[in-house]
Amino acid sequence: MSSSILLRRVRETCRLQNKFNTLRNASTSSTPPASRRLGAFATLSLVTAVSLSCYTLGAFYPPAPISLLYPRPAPPPPADPNSAESLAYTEALETKLQTLPLLRELRARADADEWYETRPYQQIPDEIRVNNFTAGSLRGPGRLPLWPLARVKKDESEAVVIIHIGRSLCGHDGIVHGGLLATLLDEALARNAITNLPEKVGVTATLSLNYRAPTRADQFVVVKTQLVDVKGRKATVSGRVEDLQGTLLVDATALFIQPRYAKMLDPQRIRQNLGAPATALAPVLLADGVKLPK
Repeated sequence: MSSSILLRRVRETCRLQNKFNTLRNASTSSTPPASRRLGAFATLSLVTAVSLSCYTLGAFYPPAPISLLYPRPAPPPPADPNSAESLAYTEALETKLQTLPLLRELRARADADEWYETRPYQQIPDEIRVNNFTAGSLRGPGRLPLWPLARVKKDESEAVVIIHIGRSLCGHDGIVHGGLLATLLDEALARNAITNLPEKVGVTATLSLNYRAPTRADQFVVVKTQLVDVKGRKATVSGRVEDLQGTLLVDATALFIQPRYAKMLDPQRIRQNLGAPATALAPVLLADGVKLPK
């Protein structure tokens, strides 16, 4: 065999070997090893699990912006506020109020004996209450289900009022109507002002509000008021609405004036409706041997 023929056969053999190696490498690269396939499956499983967990948590505990934009549907309040369902709801809510950490903290403060506790509107007679806006028309499950609970300094310089606002008092769905917040602030500020006016009677002259954050419905809010100044028949009061975490929702200032016809009204009844201290309403029974304070 000539050397030229032998050389051609060697070249042909090398060419075939190279082609075989190329095909084998391509086949090997297109089929990943088992460990790589398992790693990809584990990553996919982890991503799926995290996604499902985030979706589930988001459904039950939606982020604040989402829950404000897309609030959960809520049933209407019971038609009869005196039904068994309504009374059970109110009782459960009252229990929740009495066990609020904030209220416990206020009652346990070092200066707790300098404050008294009262429930405004609770003493308003039924025949008057039915035509009262906050104590009558707005009262009931889904609206204002509980009497406000007020912790008031005995010198009437400041107060902390806890109120539950229901789901049926919204402007935007799920967000409390700004007009309702103005009403609650007006009445809380008025209470602080009226108790400092000479005849314990006053009317709103000006009320200025700043809405700082949306107020979610169906929660307890805290209204804090403080006397700013009293000059004759005029009292200036400031206040703020917060949630239980202390987030500022609304702040306000107001001026209240004692009308000139104040002497013709019954200041004791007004104080009673606002929630005067129990000692101020208790009768002194001299026949039982109780002595007048000196």
